[in-house]
Amino acid sequence: MAKEQYITGLDIGTASARVIQAKFDPATGGFSVIGASEVPSLGLRRGVIVDIEEAVSAVSSALEKVERMTGVPVTAANVSVGGNHIASISSHGVIAISRADGEISESDIVRCVDASQAISIPQNKEVLHVFPKTFTLDGQPGIKDPLGMTGIRLEVDTIIVQAGLPFIKNLSRVILQAGLEMGEMVLSACAASEAVLNKRQKDLGVCLVDIGAGTTSMAVYEEGDLFHTTVLPLGGMHITNDVAIGLRCSIETAEKVKLFYGHADPKAVSKDEEIDLSKLDASEDQNTSREYVVEIIEARLEEIFRMVNNELKKIQRDGKLPSGIVLTGGGSKLPGIVEFSKKHLRLPTVLGKPQNVTTIIDRVDDPSFATAVGLVLWGGKMSSFGSGGGLGDAVKGILSSQGVTKARKWLKSFLP
Repeated sequence: MAKEQYITGLDIGTASARVIQAKFDPATGGFSVIGASEVPSLGLRRGVIVDIEEAVSAVSSALEKVERMTGVPVTAANVSVGGNHIASISSHGVIAISRADGEISESDIVRCVDASQAISIPQNKEVLHVFPKTFTLDGQPGIKDPLGMTGIRLEVDTIIVQAGLPFIKNLSRVILQAGLEMGEMVLSACAASEAVLNKRQKDLGVCLVDIGAGTTSMAVYEEGDLFHTTVLPLGGMHITNDVAIGLRCSIETAEKVKLFYGHADPKAVSKDEEIDLSKLDASEDQNTSREYVVEIIEARLEEIFRMVNNELKKIQRDGKLPSGIVLTGGGSKLPGIVEFSKKHLRLPTVLGKPQNVTTIIDRVDDPSFATAVGLVLWGGKMSSFGSGGGLGDAVKGILSSQGVTKARKWLKSFLP
């Protein structure tokens, strides 16, 4: 009898650490989520680790909860990477076809993608992902899969995602001290995209906006490929801070006010509606206008969406993405935010929830779990169970027979 195979996604966010454990179903080739946990996250600020011991404690607690739920020990996990140290750049690689008959092999594709990494990278940066977009063969552009074609000169356009080396090392240390083996390190926006975007959206042009607690991540897709990605240094926690300052109350009370009474549009709430803070916190004795609270929230949302629109302007895609905006993450659950996005970004907007997985756990359908679910789906796409393939070796351009096999699986995952 075949051994049961499991995959785990670990999303370490600014406010919460979330774990998804899924079981591989050979019959369908898909995943069934069997466990999910969420605990308050400590030791992080704006998506990066600032206290290793507290971060290890949060990760260990989340793992313990999911292991109790499933009865299956977690030994390895795919982990999300966030923070505004993330940067993406476009690059270009060119090689000559190696075979005498000019037929393009797997090793040629790997060499070509590897050649695109021959760029100057700061010492404090590390390549996190290399996404091939399109290939050009002997001057013919727009080729998605050149394998088996014949030519002399092969070129590729890629998106290289870089991360701060110190932050990557700190994250690796947290995973190691929590007793886990590191699977894939995945940019959080790319992981969330796996869970909430479909192929048609990526083909037509879409922007994923993942509103977390400390940061807002963006991933723009066009013609099926990643076109641009960035991390903005604002998130839902900044809205909470603004409410706390505006009402002169504790952060805990401000968070409850945001969750229970928050809205993105002041016109959608009654001017006469009052909020009794004593019902949320016994130490508070003041009443406040709900409209005033919503005005505070609106002001910060305008800043966040202005930054999103500025990023779209940089790549000349503001108001020009047919599939529009897909909002996800915990901050996307704010009532009225979809209409707010339509108004300020002038694009169709929907709320993105995890899909393509089966589960009986209701909370997995929540937008805040998009990244954790996406990590599971990413791991399934990047590796064939039992063969050990993966993205990590492929991007290093290993040209051994084993490395080429791994690289081929990685490259094929991006090709039609």
